[in-house]
Amino acid sequence: MFTGLVEEVGRIVEATPSRLGVEGPLVTSDARLGDSIAVDGVCLTVAELDDAVFWADVMGETLRRTTLGSLSVGHPVNLERAMPANGRFGGHIVQGHVDGIAALAARDGGDLAFAVPAGMARYIAAKGSVALNGVSLTVVAVDGDVFSVSLIPATLEGTNLRGLTVGQTVNVELDIVAKYVERLVKQ
Repeated sequence: MFTGLVEEVGRIVEATPSRLGVEGPLVTSDARLGDSIAVDGVCLTVAELDDAVFWADVMGETLRRTTLGSLSVGHPVNLERAMPANGRFGGHIVQGHVDGIAALAARDGGDLAFAVPAGMARYIAAKGSVALNGVSLTVVAVDGDVFSVSLIPATLEGTNLRGLTVGQTVNVELDIVAKYVERLVKQ
C-alpha cells in the first residue's frame, strides 16, 4: 500500500517492452529485491538493484492499462516506496493498481482538469480522492467525464505533474472504497 505522497521524481534509464530501469537515489537507498516501488502510480516489484537504479519487470496488462509503455529514457517519473505497516499514513489509500489513463483537458497554473473514459467517471466524486501518476489528490469538481484537481505549490514542485501540457496522459487510480461499494451493491 502507498500513501500517494511522492518521495522523489526519478527518471527512466532503460525502457523495453518487458522491463524498466529507474533511477531514484532515495527510493533505492534502503530497497531490497522484491520490494514494491510505485512508478508514476504503478506498483512495481524490484527485480534488480545497482546503486541508485532499480529494474522491474512489466507485464502486458500493465503496459495496456497505464502510461508505462510510452515512457522513454530520460522521462521523469514519480516514485514512492511502499508504506511500512508501522509508518505514518499521511495521504489517501493508494494501492498502485492503476485503473486507466486520463488526458489533461485544461490547465490554469495548479488547477488541472482531466478527461476520463466514461466507465471511470462514476467512481470520481467531488471531495473524494484520486491518484494521478501516483499523486494522491482531492477532487475539486466533476462535470460528466471531466474532473478537476488543484495542486498546491509543493505538489507542483515535487512531482512530474508540473510539466504536464494539455493532451498529455496520466495514470489514474480510482478510490478503492467506491469500487468496493459498487461491487457490494451489485451483489
